[in-house]
Amino acid sequence: MDNKPLGRFTVLDLTRVRSGPAAVRQFADWGATVIKIEEPGPEQDDKPGGSAQFADYQNTHRNKRSITLNLKHPEGLALFMDLVKKADVVVENYRPNVKFKLGIDYESLRKVNPGIVLASVSGFGQDGPYATRPGLDQIAQGIGGLMSVTGEPGRGPMRAGIPIADLTAGLFCAIGIFIALLEREVSGKGQWVQTSLLQSQVWMMDFQAMRWLLNKEVPAQSGNDHPTSSPTGVFPTQDGYMNIAAMGNDIFARLCRVLEIPEIVEDERFLTVPLRGRNRPALNALIGEQTQRKTTAQWIDLMNAAGVPCGPILEMDETFADPQVKHLGMSRDLEHPKLGAIPVVGQAVILSRTGLGDMKPAPDRGQHNAQVYGDMLGIEPARLDRLVEAGVI
Repeated sequence: MDNKPLGRFTVLDLTRVRSGPAAVRQFADWGATVIKIEEPGPEQDDKPGGSAQFADYQNTHRNKRSITLNLKHPEGLALFMDLVKKADVVVENYRPNVKFKLGIDYESLRKVNPGIVLASVSGFGQDGPYATRPGLDQIAQGIGGLMSVTGEPGRGPMRAGIPIADLTAGLFCAIGIFIALLEREVSGKGQWVQTSLLQSQVWMMDFQAMRWLLNKEVPAQSGNDHPTSSPTGVFPTQDGYMNIAAMGNDIFARLCRVLEIPEIVEDERFLTVPLRGRNRPALNALIGEQTQRKTTAQWIDLMNAAGVPCGPILEMDETFADPQVKHLGMSRDLEHPKLGAIPVVGQAVILSRTGLGDMKPAPDRGQHNAQVYGDMLGIEPARLDRLVEAGVI
C-alpha cells in the first residue's frame, strides 16, 4: 500500500477536458493509483497543442498513468471490466447516454464489482428535460444565474474569468466519491455518484440564490461593489486600485478614521448598513477622494494596522510573487522528462501529518500500457502486441 492518504484506492479515469479531470486530480495528487484511459488512434482535442494547452494539460493530468483502450471493441470492453474488478472508482463525464451504449453504466459495473463507485459529471444532470443537451461551463454560468449578477450594471451579462462551473462540478464530484467510499466501509457496497455543471453553479450562487428563494428578490449586477454590503468594493489609489471591505459599523468607523474623514460616521446617510447600501454612490465617491491621496501599499499598511480588511488587486504574475501565496505553496514543481522542473498549481488543502509528496508529469498516451496491463491483469508482452494490432489498445 502506498503511504499517501489515498494510496489504497484505484481510480479508472474516463474523463476529458476539465470537470471530470478536476475531480480525478484530487485523487491523483493525494496518492491514489489513477489510470487515465484513452482511445487508441488520433489525439483527442484536450491534448496539448500550443503552449497554453501544454501548461493546462500538465496541471490537469499530473500524477496519472495512461493506457489506451477501445471500449467499443468487445475485447476492449472485457479488459475494462477486468480492470473494474480491481478498481474502487470509475469517473466519467460523457453525455448521459454514452455509458449505456458502451455497456459501462452503473448496473453493468456493479455486476462485476459490487463495491465499485461510479461517478458521473454531466452538463445538466443524468436525466430531466436538458439531460441530452451538450453542456459547457459558460452555458451553465448563464442558466445558473452567475452571468446575471457578474459585471457592471447596464453593461450586459458577463461570464466569470475562470471555468467556475467546470471546476466546482469537479470538486463536488470528488466530495461525492469520498462520501460513497466512506459509506462503503459500512455497507460494503458501491453506488452511483452524480453531479453536473448546472447543479454546481446553482449551489455556488449561495446567498444570491437565497435572496430569491426566501425574499423573492432578483439579484442584479453590482460590478465591483458587494451586492449587499457597503462600503465593500474597488477604490482608486495614487498608483492603481485596491479592495476595501468595511462591513459593519465598527469596521466602517475604523475605515473612516484611517481615511481621516471620521465625521461621515455621523452622517445621516451612512448611519446604518442599509443606509450605506442605499447611498452607496455618494459614500464611494467620498472614500475614493481620500484613497487617491496615497499609494495602494501605503493604504494597505495603514488599514491592516487599523483592522480594516483590504488588499491589492494583482495580475497573475504578481499573485505568484506574493509572499503569502508563496508561503502557502500554491506553486509546486514537478520533474518533466524533457523540460526538467516545471511549476504547476498546488493544492488548496494542508494536512497536518500528510504532505503531497513528489508530483509526476502528465503521462503520454499509452505510456503505461505494459505496466498496467502487465501488473494489474497479468497480460504478457506477446498478447499486448496482438491487442495493439487488433485495435483493442
